Amino acid sequence: MLPIHRKRILLFVVLSFCITTLFAQQNWQSALVKLQADGKLQYIADAQGNIIPDFSRVGYYRGDAAIPHIAVVKTIVPSGNSDGAIIQAAIDALANTKPGKDGFRGAILLTKGVYKIQGTIKISASGIILRGEGDATKLIATGNEKHSLIEVSGTGSVKELPGTRKKILDAYVPVGTKSFTVNTVDGLQAGDNIIVLRPGTEKWITDLKMDKIEPKSDTKQWIAADYDLKFERIITKISGNTITIDNPIVMAMETQYGGGEIFKYNFDGRISKCGIENLYMESEFETDTAENHGWDAISFNRIENGWITNVTSKYFGYSCVNLGYQSKWITVDSCKCLDAKSQIIGGRRYSFNNDGQMNLFMNCFASEGRHDYVTGAKVAGPNVFYKCTAQNTHADIGPHHRWAMGTLYDNIITDGEINAQDRGNWGTGHGWSGVTQVFWNCTAAKAAIQDPWVSGKNYVIGLQAIPYEGRFKGRPMTEWEGKNKTGLQPGSLFIAQLNERLQKK
Repeated sequence: MLPIHRKRILLFVVLSFCITTLFAQQNWQSALVKLQADGKLQYIADAQGNIIPDFSRVGYYRGDAAIPHIAVVKTIVPSGNSDGAIIQAAIDALANTKPGKDGFRGAILLTKGVYKIQGTIKISASGIILRGEGDATKLIATGNEKHSLIEVSGTGSVKELPGTRKKILDAYVPVGTKSFTVNTVDGLQAGDNIIVLRPGTEKWITDLKMDKIEPKSDTKQWIAADYDLKFERIITKISGNTITIDNPIVMAMETQYGGGEIFKYNFDGRISKCGIENLYMESEFETDTAENHGWDAISFNRIENGWITNVTSKYFGYSCVNLGYQSKWITVDSCKCLDAKSQIIGGRRYSFNNDGQMNLFMNCFASEGRHDYVTGAKVAGPNVFYKCTAQNTHADIGPHHRWAMGTLYDNIITDGEINAQDRGNWGTGHGWSGVTQVFWNCTAAKAAIQDPWVSGKNYVIGLQAIPYEGRFKGRPMTEWEGKNKTGLQPGSLFIAQLNERLQKK
């Protein structure tokens, strides 16, 4: 008979083995992205060379710089009268000063108290920060018309530089790649801003069946000319006629659908380095379904390298944060969208809406929304929603309509649905909502994730939800890896990609 102490040691060894075995059984890795012992990620390509893209170069300065703390140059206290005009005057005065060497003009501090704002506070110059003292700084949107409370926007749009267009020669440029070959590199160099153009073609529309959306009174069939897809990128390296870019291709380029081109561009009116921080915002409203009041708490457009942090909105009809098509490299962190007031129908309650490129939403919360973490039409990724939660939802999370490309939904938790599907004639003919939509370690009540007929697929890895077919039967269903299985490693794809990239620097 074994001595009692040896029995205890043996029992401990057996229990340790069982616990280790159970832990090993509970933890698992995707067949598409594997975390290696040294912390590096291994991407497994499909037969065409497509891989899950690198989403780590999003947000303020592509994740390479922390959001800075900018010194206060003007302090405002609530007056109880004409607060909006006072704040706007301070912004306009600051806009007329010369930026520092770091590109910032300074921060305007709104001290604690209640500020009643009629109309919209506008920031249209670079380097201006509007900062409060947290929930103690309360901005009230007054008035009886739809409007944004805070609008940050430059002017203009992307302008192609004449004579710089080059043809991509590769017959197929797979998802996830950062390099391709062009017919000539004359006039190009590392550091150039370029547009990677994936043209719309009639054949693509036909093969996607988006010219055959079941019609209703306001349905619009897709038209090829409307689907020239433009991705903003930076050239990082040129070797021979091979160009390397900073962010990956998120929709494959195929010669059968027109291939691809690049061209240099400028955007003279776009502003940069603006931030909104530490504010609580409310909209006045007449009834729970009223819509003649504050619509967006904060809207950004025609801006790059900006941020919105630690803001709360309440009672707005559309969003806490709405990023427009010409916004890029924006970080939205630790924001809340609460208790929207509007009808619960289309075009309302898009709590955190992104139509721009290379933007990051993280650590956000929404309640009583419809589409809480959402993209719109022809949204050119990569974009990331990370570690966000939605409660008491009235619709779904995911790409909303007309072909968003390259979005990562990472650790999103909702009591509603997560979907990426053919939406058919909803709206004015939404059709296929997105491609290269990656759902990683998310939780929802139920989910419908479909693959479009052509031009790519979507990815579902570690999603906890009840699967269903979606609006239409007979659509290709995305392969659901690790269905309702816990223990996915890495727990966050975005954080693993970011950590690996920063370790290489």
